[in-house]
Amino acid sequence: MTQILVVALAVAAALGSGVVAGFFFAFSVCVMRALGRLPREQGMAAMQAINVVVLNPWFFAAFFGTAAVCLVLPVLALFTWSASRMLSLLAGSVLYLAGSIVVTLACNVPLNEALAAVDPHSAEGAALWTRYLAQWTAWNHVRTAASLGAAALCIAAVCRPA
Repeated sequence: MTQILVVALAVAAALGSGVVAGFFFAFSVCVMRALGRLPREQGMAAMQAINVVVLNPWFFAAFFGTAAVCLVLPVLALFTWSASRMLSLLAGSVLYLAGSIVVTLACNVPLNEALAAVDPHSAEGAALWTRYLAQWTAWNHVRTAASLGAAALCIAAVCRPA
């Protein structure tokens, strides 16, 4: 029973990490570029609106639900899986937690909070927007790569012979 649960959780971690990676990827390659092409005030206002709308149950379920699975999964796998499979799960879980959750909370959220606090029509807003686009997108690339890597490692763990 525990073996089936571990496989199910590993698949859930892979799928959740993949969904989150795709979400971040879309921002990196499309959304941020489009916002950067808009007049500053419009781009800032659009991102401010996105930062409000993204705080919803669907995003939280994918983002934090995957984190919860990544916290539980290595502990369960420790007792049922071989060392090589366990290491893949542990690496995938740590990669997701550090590269997606920690980077979001430590880097992207503070940038979002700074953007929310500034008037898009002000000189301060103009300076912030230039930095924001570059820094937020760079950290988003990190989140994308980490989430994708976590998905790959969880898949590798499930596919690796016992």
